[in-house]
Amino acid sequence: MSNGISIRSRFKTGKPMFSVEFFPPKDEAGGKRMLQTAKVIEPYNPDFVSITYGAGGGTRETTMRFARLLKEEHGFEVMPHLTCVGHTRDELLEILEEFADLGFRNIMALRGDPPSGETSFSPVMNGFSYASDLVELIRNNFPDFGIGVGGYPEKHPEAPDLDSDLKNLRTKVDAGADFVTTQLFFDNQAYFDFVRNSRNAGITIPILPGLLPVLSMNQVKRFCKMCEASLPSDLEQALEKSEEKSHPEVGSMWALQQVKELLDSGCPGFHLYALNKSQSTLTILDGLTQRLRN
Repeated sequence: MSNGISIRSRFKTGKPMFSVEFFPPKDEAGGKRMLQTAKVIEPYNPDFVSITYGAGGGTRETTMRFARLLKEEHGFEVMPHLTCVGHTRDELLEILEEFADLGFRNIMALRGDPPSGETSFSPVMNGFSYASDLVELIRNNFPDFGIGVGGYPEKHPEAPDLDSDLKNLRTKVDAGADFVTTQLFFDNQAYFDFVRNSRNAGITIPILPGLLPVLSMNQVKRFCKMCEASLPSDLEQALEKSEEKSHPEVGSMWALQQVKELLDSGCPGFHLYALNKSQSTLTILDGLTQRLRN
């Protein structure tokens, strides 16, 4: 149940956490799918759910609306995303005030992707260039907020190398971040290496692995290209050998095995990029029923 408590306190329990990410739907049908997925996962009592944030005004309003629905109707601890895209410092403060007034106490602080049609990120006048700027703004003005930031196990696409990427992550941590949620990966070794390298770089906060249940070959290749994630040959072959209608099942079972190995390794939990799809999410959670109850 939502109690307006910073997510950082939940990492201190020692119990593996699990969370699910939603995105704001574009139409009524999408809204029904999203809320159906929320209904499906509610009995599993996730530690929190997150909802992504768009640059367009309508999307921002939709994010706020569905964040409230997830909180008030389903009782979830909700962590809205907030990005620097298209906002001045003062506008970001206004948005944060609105989240605070509505009872939200956790924010995923991101720089955000360039607007559609643009190839590089440029801040607006009096805006922020980096997620670390947003983290610092939140920490200085809303000290009780829990702050999550993103991390790329296989390097941010814009970073020249892994060392530079880790330095950027360290800057976000030093600005006040409480935990890292990783971008998707399909080979757990990428996560293990990322955690080791992060610790060597002086990053000590929890690193929550983010996992995507694959729905199709086209989808996974698109995401891998976008995030610079590698596609294991075993997963690629499993998708190639199965009928297209079976790809969601293949993807769900792959993600389930990833989660089991990650939990066995002692990682702090897992974060599912559910894409508002209930069946893949349910397959994974059903396969972890005993683990989630313990």
